[in-house]
Amino acid sequence: FLLYYSSFISPFFNRKMQSKIKISRVTNKGLHLLFSRYGNRISLCQKHTTAVEPLAQGYDPAVVEKDKYVFRKTQKHGGSKHGSYRMILPPPNVTGNLHLGHALNATIQDVICRQHRQSGYEVEWIPGTDHAGIATQVIVEKSLFKERGITRHQLGRIPFLLEVWKWKRKKGDSIIEDLRRLGCTLDWDSEYFTMDEKQSYAVNTAFIRLFEDGLIQRQDSLVNWSCALESTISDIEVDLLQLNGPTALTVPGHKTSVEFGRIYDIKYRVSNSSDEITVSTTRPETLLGDVAVAVHPQDPRYSKYLNQDQVFLKHPFRNEHIPLIFDVKVDKEFGTGAVKITPAHDRNDYDMAKDHLLEPIQVFTEQGTITDQFDGFKGLPRFVARQLILDKLANLELLGAAKPHAMVLPICSRSKDVVEYMLRPQWFLHCKPLAEAAISEVRSGRLKIQPENFELDWYRWLEGCHDWCISRQLWWGHQIPAYLATDVDGNTCWVAAHSEEEAIKNARTKLKAEVSTIERDPDVLDTWFSSSLLPFSVFNWPSSEYKSRYPLDLMATGHDILFFWVARMVMLGLKLTGETPFKKVLLNGIVCDAHGRKMSKSLGNVVTPKQVIEGASVENLQADLQQSHDAGILSKDELKKSFKGLQKMFPKGIPQCGTDALRFTLCSHNIKSHFINFDVAECYTNKLFLNKIWQATRYTIGAAEKLNLPLADIETLGNCPLDKWDRWILSRLADTLTTVAQSIDQHDFHMATSSFKQFFYNNLCDVYLETTKPAINEGTANGYINCATLATCLSWGLQAMSVFTPFISEELIKHLPRGIHLNLSRYLNADIEAEIEVILSICQAIRQLKSQNKISKKHEPCVYIFAPDSKTVGELELHLKPMTALTLTKEVFVEYVTENKLKQRRQNFEFFSTAGHYCAFGLQVNKTYEQMREQVKPVSELNQKKLDRLQAELERYRMRVNDEGFLRSASDAVQKRHNQKIQQLELEIKNILNLAS
Repeated sequence: FLLYYSSFISPFFNRKMQSKIKISRVTNKGLHLLFSRYGNRISLCQKHTTAVEPLAQGYDPAVVEKDKYVFRKTQKHGGSKHGSYRMILPPPNVTGNLHLGHALNATIQDVICRQHRQSGYEVEWIPGTDHAGIATQVIVEKSLFKERGITRHQLGRIPFLLEVWKWKRKKGDSIIEDLRRLGCTLDWDSEYFTMDEKQSYAVNTAFIRLFEDGLIQRQDSLVNWSCALESTISDIEVDLLQLNGPTALTVPGHKTSVEFGRIYDIKYRVSNSSDEITVSTTRPETLLGDVAVAVHPQDPRYSKYLNQDQVFLKHPFRNEHIPLIFDVKVDKEFGTGAVKITPAHDRNDYDMAKDHLLEPIQVFTEQGTITDQFDGFKGLPRFVARQLILDKLANLELLGAAKPHAMVLPICSRSKDVVEYMLRPQWFLHCKPLAEAAISEVRSGRLKIQPENFELDWYRWLEGCHDWCISRQLWWGHQIPAYLATDVDGNTCWVAAHSEEEAIKNARTKLKAEVSTIERDPDVLDTWFSSSLLPFSVFNWPSSEYKSRYPLDLMATGHDILFFWVARMVMLGLKLTGETPFKKVLLNGIVCDAHGRKMSKSLGNVVTPKQVIEGASVENLQADLQQSHDAGILSKDELKKSFKGLQKMFPKGIPQCGTDALRFTLCSHNIKSHFINFDVAECYTNKLFLNKIWQATRYTIGAAEKLNLPLADIETLGNCPLDKWDRWILSRLADTLTTVAQSIDQHDFHMATSSFKQFFYNNLCDVYLETTKPAINEGTANGYINCATLATCLSWGLQAMSVFTPFISEELIKHLPRGIHLNLSRYLNADIEAEIEVILSICQAIRQLKSQNKISKKHEPCVYIFAPDSKTVGELELHLKPMTALTLTKEVFVEYVTENKLKQRRQNFEFFSTAGHYCAFGLQVNKTYEQMREQVKPVSELNQKKLDRLQAELERYRMRVNDEGFLRSASDAVQKRHNQKIQQLELEIKNILNLAS
């Protein structure tokens, strides 16, 4: 992994190592001190550099990111010895701008692409946008009605489609700009739109081939139907609304709200009998289409009818009788145990009716009104008819109780209409054989899914896969390339073709007669159908040239569309190309707000990437919502709810964070989690983290200027006599880059960002940089080495972190040596890291005691460390200067104090404590501290609290090591660590007792 980072620096900057220069060639006076003492051990290269603007005092992402798009593609196809790496960006819908879910997915893929480029791969990442049939048509319809007061039907199909194309151009350009602003290194020369000419040809070809293979057929079947859209919709476009009881909802096409959440008892009278059978239903409006009443054959309430000849029930509104049927699928515990069967509007009823050879009766039209066959109800909106049906049932004394009832209501996510199940003639893709092939790909290991737990979902979904309804009754989309042909005798057939001429030719062969009329199906294909072809259609399938760039290496997308998109890509890819479309699937979670709630208009918690990047006042956020309302996207009620939620979530608006902080924050979460909670406050904290690196770079530049060290020309540390702190920070750098490389490779981006934060924040800025100040201020030889080491860490660290934060990395690297040659594996040193860790623990204890007692620099604190042996004294003496700098004290001393003398030595100190089991220490202050004494707790009280905590911890460890279960299950290494911890706690407790006595 260290070689991995070593390998990308040279090709990234393309600069050969120059020979070391002689001391005599160094005319700079500041360098002479260093070189005369150590020889030419810091190698410099003499070169002309482009002038760089000085770094601003503070990090301002708006300035850093302005007019910058950090992507310079230098390789062409076939130009890399490491091979190629290909991905496609899941195309955003042209319904609007990018949301945080898009930003997460795009950032994940960009990180992967950048990492592979740094590794020497030729990366091809294809961008595009999706026409998003229903979603785009609905939003344009709303906009048209809001702006011009007309519907698409009033406008006409062709003029309406022209309006949609205008929308597409506007929003498509906005999406591309958003992606560029995110720093996405996409191959813009290969950009596509899912309805461009090449994509349309591929879609038509796929439909025709599947039709000719008998996999696409036209048939009557139940589908999700939106009466407001007058179209079928996919399962993913159906939201399930949980109702806990009576709830009034607004339904499109109804002037007043409609109540849901009640269950009604309705009586059916048995023919030629006074008996009545009561059914329970939440949908009394479908009563008109009942074809039977069903009971369980083992339900004792209806056993008397079981052995009779066919029992019939009188339908209250149709002048006919319907049968009582017995079926084991009936739930005896639901209501009265008797259920009405309405096969034209219920999936379960449809299956049961087919088993009992019962014909369905359609109740609703495509617009959601009652059909003409029902006198007294025809033409009424379905929920208006509901109340009339209930009134008439009451008059007939057939209406029983109406009780509150918890239920789940299917809602169209696009139109907010109540979804109906409707029996309609549609085009279906037979999925069973395709699903079996997709299952085999994962079982065999040819296709990997990450996280692996989604493999179970893959099997479950595909094993129960139904035929896919691929037709939609829309205007916007790929018009289905199917034609209904009629011959002179009135015989008809469906054919699939690229053109009408081709269709006539195919129909003539199929009908074995001349074609008198031919008409193309006006419906369009489901958007998911065209999207499912993208892994090969973007490479010009069905032309054979796609083969050189197929399959993809990775498909990264949200887990919520594993079935709707990923599985279908695999099914169609296998069928149409004979090969799985990608080698691996990476699924990310759904972005929620800071409280784990799904982002929605009603909660007012929707945040856009642009708002996070630029920042937004409350007034600006409200203006954005108002603009959505003015465009017809948000209803008046949704606008009101959004305002209220926004005020609660962001009372002070959204602070400016910048693109890099947004990218870093998104990747700071485990992307494989089911849900990812995005907190703007966390994003702002990461902006401050980047500012910390900015300030560290400014400090390094300032130090180099002070020392007259040409920073940008440093090429290697060479054989510099690095001290332990130099070697420690280089070891931390090596370890960090190792962890980062492993984490990115495993797509554990949160571990990589955590490592960067630990290194830059805790190791480099808060520790190492502070230790360099004395030597740099004094201008000693060590100061030069410190400065070069800082530059090395910043340069290597920023180049590695540039995959996450490209803009600030690019800006800062301009000011740093770009081609430092360093074999980091030489600097990995666990022993030094362990030694410095002890020093830092002692420093932490000293700072804590200072903080508890409000001791500041003006009190000139001096620290006396009581070492338990002479060896420890010798080790600590090597670090006294860095410890002084890190503890912000006047001076640090160390002395050997035996356990017996510790009590006596402590008498000279007002402040004292322990630093773990390593040592005890005392603090002395000057006379200016007197005024602080009343503001702090006595040291004895603080040490007593510490003693209580340590004794409780010791007891827990003792209980654990004496537990039989622990002794049986814990490894020898774990037991050894526990026993060592006990010894350490005992020693620290003893030291505190000695200090306190």
